[in-house]
Amino acid sequence: MTDDLMSIREMCDAYDVTPRTLRFYEAKELLFPIREGQKRLFTKRDRARLKLILRGKRFGFSLEQIRQLLDLYHIGDQQHMQLSRTYDIARERLADLEAQRDELTEAIEDLREQLRWGEKVIASMKDAKKAAE
Repeated sequence: MTDDLMSIREMCDAYDVTPRTLRFYEAKELLFPIREGQKRLFTKRDRARLKLILRGKRFGFSLEQIRQLLDLYHIGDQQHMQLSRTYDIARERLADLEAQRDELTEAIEDLREQLRWGEKVIASMKDAKKAAE
């Protein structure tokens, strides 16, 4: 293997993904490995794209959003369009995540309140049972 090419196993080890994941991204036309029979060889470009795919997935971007952003790389404007669009999508995603966090915080506090109420009811039932004995 040359320094420029990696096998599917090397990609899996380097990026902590499964062969199935790499084949899936290839089928979705997000990665374009060189095919030699059944063997797939991944280039530096594929590795850079995989890093961006994994980062996008971690941030909650859809595969379609990731594809659109990756496709903007080739427009030839020194990635201005790609960076601008990525920035816009990232701001939208951040707003979504913050809203989800706020909803979770509210739900957690509601559940804590219900647990405190439940503790009081259980304690009063125990007290009533002891008084009846």
